[in-house]
Amino acid sequence: MSSSTTSGGGTGGTGGGSGAAGPLDVDRLIDNPGTRIIVCCGSGGVGKTTTAAAIGLRAAERGRRTVVLTIDPARRLAQSMGLTELDNTPRPVKGVATATGPGELHAMMLDMKRTFDEVVLAHADPERARAILENPFYQSLSAGFAGTQEYMAMEKLGQLQATGEWDLIVVDTPPSRSALDFLDAPGRLGSFLDGKIIRVLMTPAKVGGRSAMKFLNVGMGLLTGTLGKIFGAQLLTDLQTFVAAMDSMFGGFRERAESTYQLLKAQGTAFLVVAAPERDALREAAYFVDRLAADQMPLAGLVLNRVHGTGAPQLTAERAQAAAQALEENGGEHEPGQADAEALAAGLLRLHAERVEVMGRERRTRDRFVSVYPDVPMVEVPALAGDVHDLHGLRLIGRQLAGDSTDQDRS
Repeated sequence: MSSSTTSGGGTGGTGGGSGAAGPLDVDRLIDNPGTRIIVCCGSGGVGKTTTAAAIGLRAAERGRRTVVLTIDPARRLAQSMGLTELDNTPRPVKGVATATGPGELHAMMLDMKRTFDEVVLAHADPERARAILENPFYQSLSAGFAGTQEYMAMEKLGQLQATGEWDLIVVDTPPSRSALDFLDAPGRLGSFLDGKIIRVLMTPAKVGGRSAMKFLNVGMGLLTGTLGKIFGAQLLTDLQTFVAAMDSMFGGFRERAESTYQLLKAQGTAFLVVAAPERDALREAAYFVDRLAADQMPLAGLVLNRVHGTGAPQLTAERAQAAAQALEENGGEHEPGQADAEALAAGLLRLHAERVEVMGRERRTRDRFVSVYPDVPMVEVPALAGDVHDLHGLRLIGRQLAGDSTDQDRS
């Protein structure tokens, strides 16, 4: 695995991480007016959605007009921000306490079909748009065809950026490796539009009228017969009608996808890889780092979430286990009340020993990652006792991302 290049906006400063590249400075990243897009990616269950929401809230409260776009269908983002629902329209988040400037926070969740409908309505005349929206093949495509979500995520990101309304757009991607599928959207779309089947189906639209259908049926009879067996006669007809209606829009789709792809590579974009200090999660993080490097995407750093700690780091696991065993062995020699207290103390000592062992495994796993990727800035976020479900919790996560682990927030 090769080490990735990093974005200048994400290096230096203070933070909780380790590694040759130094800690990741999240405040420097979000305070930089040149940072316009932050993309959070990572495997499932590592706190990626919470990280995106915490970054969005911290940026807003530091004076930036921010929108958080989630592509993950989970409802955690809405709940943590006090919203009853998220949809395809940015919703204002109440309770944002801006320290400086006109900061605001909005949140939204990608609605794939609505975004596709918006594209059709914006780039086709009313008659053609109606034909497309009513087409059965389009309805299936827009509701869940493979790759449609990733392309529509590109469309929505491009739309948000084009309005000029937002100082910062924070993107929360789907879990696992599909989080980076939207990087492939322009290429996949181009392959689809340039494919042999699509070129055959576009023939009637380009030639026109009954003669075109005759040509298709006679000149391409063998191929369309095969397609009919694959798709079914009615679906093939719907597909031909859809392609004919969409013909004039195909070039725009490709151009906008490519434009958004270039936007993701631009200097104002920063990718944050989110992981937990576990072998599988950091293996996925390595995949993201390698993929971003291969595509020359600007990686700002890695957020290592849910790192365990202890209030008594000087007490080793071995000493804690030994002390617990001594208390348990001597427990029968004391009064009942004292024996109960010693049993409780022994249990706490064993819990501490288990925590120290977990910390050791996490540290070794982290160090292996750092040894392979010494140039990736990192910040560590301590594990919390419970789930984050409100703005108070998001503020706490935001401070930890910035390297300030003191809990000074008020509920």
